[in-house]
Amino acid sequence: MASIGIGVIGLGRMGRVYATHVAAQASDARLVAVSDSRPEAMAAIAERSSSLKTYVNYHDLLADPDVQGVVVVTPTHTHREVVIAAAQAGKAIFCEKPTALTLHETDEMVAAVESAGVMFQVGFMRRFDHAYANAKKQVEAGAIGDPVVIRSIGRDPFRTSLEYANPAVSGGLILDMGIHDFDLLRWLMSDEVERVYTEVASLVYPELQDVGDVDNAMINVRFTRGGLGNVEVSRTAHYGYDIQCNVIGTKGALQIGYLQHTPVLTLTREGARHDVVPYFQERFGQAYTAQIEHFVECLRDGKQPSATHIDARAALQAAIAATISQHEGRIVNVADVK
Repeated sequence: MASIGIGVIGLGRMGRVYATHVAAQASDARLVAVSDSRPEAMAAIAERSSSLKTYVNYHDLLADPDVQGVVVVTPTHTHREVVIAAAQAGKAIFCEKPTALTLHETDEMVAAVESAGVMFQVGFMRRFDHAYANAKKQVEAGAIGDPVVIRSIGRDPFRTSLEYANPAVSGGLILDMGIHDFDLLRWLMSDEVERVYTEVASLVYPELQDVGDVDNAMINVRFTRGGLGNVEVSRTAHYGYDIQCNVIGTKGALQIGYLQHTPVLTLTREGARHDVVPYFQERFGQAYTAQIEHFVECLRDGKQPSATHIDARAALQAAIAATISQHEGRIVNVADVK
């Protein structure tokens, strides 16, 4: 069967990651076109393939008959317009998280997708990581009994640019980073987040406050069935990229993630030492490829993707509630966020 033609819209940091995974690693898919308003960004990708088509205007990419599915990796505040245009063009859509900065925009995107009858998958790549996928299977098999407490940690080794940290662009720390954790909480607990309470600080990068953001946040969570949770997101883990999750059940517990990157432990008189996972490409490279392969498989076979708009909206709603709590210093019921 012929491979599926994919176009990538947006060639920032994450766009380049997706273009690389589609072009070099995803089976049954081929990268046929890219679009970015910066010709130099496209040139850096196009030099690897003489047949790759480049479009400054993404509407021209959407009009390309060789493109069957698109990967939308533009800034979050532009997702709505790009996704709606892609749906109207009849393309299957993979949209990087979060879907949008507001529930209203997300609902408009979903309405356009459903009206056009096209497939829509959201970029929650941790679901496709071997460790998280194995943990999910164990939870479903009852290995730890009923899950009752969960803690999800996401620590970056450095801050993002101030331009990107601006909540008007990215949604801020909780919306941009914590949305992964809120998706995992719902997925692993098989429950909905009922209410949240947030504490934040900017102690390492105080300049983030100039654009209205923070460098650390902790969010306490209560689920609808009474379970408890905690989300920690940080931009100050200078030692490396630290992604963990602990799930406690009525019969046991799961510890997900790892810190040591290379399986070598150095032992000297000064003590023991090992390296640390440097960043997300090294930790989740396989997962990025796997989720694109899942997108292609669903498009080819007419299946529903495992990370749907329902998951995207629920995680976004919880993240928005946590952001409201950040600014208003109170417990926020997720259902009150409209």
